[in-house]
Amino acid sequence: MCKKIFLALSLSLSVFVIWGQKPSWTSSSERERSYPSQSFFTGYIEGNVRSGETVEEAKNRLLKDAQGSLSEKIRMTVKSETTSSTSSVKDRVDTEFSDKVQTSTDVEIVGIHSEASYHDTQTGIVYAFAYVNRSEFAGYHKASLNMNLTQTEGLLQTAQDLVAAGEKAKARQQCETAKALLEKVRSSQDLLTAISPGISSGDLQQTRTETIHNRLTQMQAQLAQAILVYMECAETNLSKQSTVLANKLKSTLSIRGCGFTDDRSRADFRINISATTRQLGDTSGSGYGFSTCYADVKVNMIDTRKNISVFQDEFSQRGIANNVNNNEIAGRNALESAASVIAEKISQWIE
Repeated sequence: MCKKIFLALSLSLSVFVIWGQKPSWTSSSERERSYPSQSFFTGYIEGNVRSGETVEEAKNRLLKDAQGSLSEKIRMTVKSETTSSTSSVKDRVDTEFSDKVQTSTDVEIVGIHSEASYHDTQTGIVYAFAYVNRSEFAGYHKASLNMNLTQTEGLLQTAQDLVAAGEKAKARQQCETAKALLEKVRSSQDLLTAISPGISSGDLQQTRTETIHNRLTQMQAQLAQAILVYMECAETNLSKQSTVLANKLKSTLSIRGCGFTDDRSRADFRINISATTRQLGDTSGSGYGFSTCYADVKVNMIDTRKNISVFQDEFSQRGIANNVNNNEIAGRNALESAASVIAEKISQWIE
C-alpha cells in the first residue's frame, strides 16, 4: 500500500523574464551544465497558450506542470532507492515502520526555485523550469527529522506524566500522536537515504529513533491494560429493582476497553448512578398500541487518584415499547438508552 510523503515547506517561486532574450535554462545543454543531476532535481516543461487562456494563465499552468515533473522525479528516486537498498531496510528498528516508501505524485517539494513565465512572442511557446538543490532539500529533512523526534520525546514525557496522574485515556492519545510522528520520521529517513547515498546512521538518528520507539512500545503495552472502573448503580424500573442500565453500561464500556473491579482501591474511576423510571400519561392502554416511559438518571464519575469528580449530570431518557401496551418493557428500553447516553458522555475519560 502506497504511503504519501508530505514534504511541506513554503513554496518559493521566482519569475525570471529577460525581455528580448530566452533564459539560459530553456536550453537542455545549459540546464545539464548549470543544474547537474548529482546536485539538483529538475523539472522542465514547455507548451503553448491554450484557446481562451491568457499568457499569464498559461505560465502558471506550465509552472505547476514543471513542479509536478520535479515531484515525480523525486518520487521515483525514493521508490527506486528504497526498493534496491536492502541494507537500509535491514537497519530499520521496527517492522511496523519498515514499509518501502512508495510515494504518490501528490508531493509538495521543499525549496523549489522556479525560473519560469517566459513567453516567446515569436513562436508562442511558454517555458517553465523548476529545480531543487539536493543538499538544501536534504538539510530541510534532517531538520524536520530532528524536530519530529524532539516532539515525539515531548509527547512521551507528557504521556508518562498523565499515567502518573491516572489520566490513561489522555496518555493513550499522546502515544497515538507520537506514533504518527515516528511514521513521519521514517518517511524522512527513507527520503534522506534515497537522495543522499552514503548518509550515516548518525545523520539519520537511528539510535535515537530506536530508543524513542522502544519507549513508545513499552508505554503502549502499559496502557493496553484496561482502565479499571468501580460502579455503584441503584436503579429501579417502575419501582422494581433492576440491573438493566448497569449491565448495558458495563457491556458498552467493556467493548471500549474498560475493565471492572469490585475493589474500590484498585479502580481508576468510580461511577455512581441512580436511575428510576416513570410511565408517561394514561396507564389504561386504551388504544395507541405503544407504551412510553422515561428514565430519570443521575450520574457522578470520580477520578479516584485525584479524588475529584470529573463528570456529573442529570437527564431523562425516553423509552418506547412498540406495538404492545407494556410499561415495563418501555422502562427497560429507557434504561438501556440511558446507558448508551452515559457511555458517550464519559468516553473522553475512559477511551
